[in-house]
Amino acid sequence: MTKIRRWGPGLLLVSPSIFLVAVFVYGLIGWNVKVSFSDWRQAQETSGFDTSAYAELFPADTGEVGEFAGAVVTGDQPESLSTDPAWIIDLHHALLFTLVFVLGALLMGAVLAFLLDKGVKGEGFFRAVYLFPMAVSFIAAGVVWRWLMNPAPGNRSTGFNLLFDKLGLDFLRNEWYLGTDWGAAALAIPAVWALSGYIMALYLAGFRGVPEELREAARMDGASEWRVYRHVVFPHLRPVTLSALIILGHISIKVFDLIVAIGGKQLITQTPAVYMWILIYDARDYAKGAAIATLLLVGISVLVVPYLLYTVRSERRV
Repeated sequence: MTKIRRWGPGLLLVSPSIFLVAVFVYGLIGWNVKVSFSDWRQAQETSGFDTSAYAELFPADTGEVGEFAGAVVTGDQPESLSTDPAWIIDLHHALLFTLVFVLGALLMGAVLAFLLDKGVKGEGFFRAVYLFPMAVSFIAAGVVWRWLMNPAPGNRSTGFNLLFDKLGLDFLRNEWYLGTDWGAAALAIPAVWALSGYIMALYLAGFRGVPEELREAARMDGASEWRVYRHVVFPHLRPVTLSALIILGHISIKVFDLIVAIGGKQLITQTPAVYMWILIYDARDYAKGAAIATLLLVGISVLVVPYLLYTVRSERRV
């Protein structure tokens, strides 16, 4: 009775939230996994366990897929291969987008935080300016960046290409997000712009968390300013960098609205999340769309779950 009186009121208070999360989060995750292992490939579901949705996403012969992935771009598409070519292209886009986005945001955020840590005038103003892009939704940012990276030629050019024309820098003109090789990298530029301020805030908090006594002790030992940062400050930023990697990594895996706002639903800018949307709402291939959603969830879990376990263990040690 004592335990009931102690835990009962609190448990009763949070029970509606627990129920809603259990049904509308974990329940729908379970339903999505169930659909992915079904043969619900058209508007009407049929009974039975089926793994064909996953079989189409993963090749049986990696050599053939490597050849086919290159053939898709050139228009030469052999009909004998059952693996979905769009999925292979989407994975390539997602990998390139992730590399440029994560590395770019980390680098920009660290540089901005380093400059602010050196003590500039109007630091509060610059912090607000750097953080402002994060307050803008990916949809709104995508509309603006689509105009800035407009690849249209001639009189229809706008944004950066028009600026390059006016400055006589025609060699800098490019197709941006419509480029067959680096289009996904161009799509990552707006994401870097939007999240670098947030990463700056994380790193700035990390810089300010390093005790000034440690820096002064290193300086008294004859260490230059660079060595102070390299051997004293930067090692303290490893937890911040890990957190930033997890945050940026899971955003890059599930990115959808920014891609659609800039490039629309076309193969040359498509990512797994966009392809999932097309399969479910356009092609009515619910099993395959659910399979991609499950794979995205697994990818995010691979990043987030180890980080959560690491955080819990670190707190227990303290």
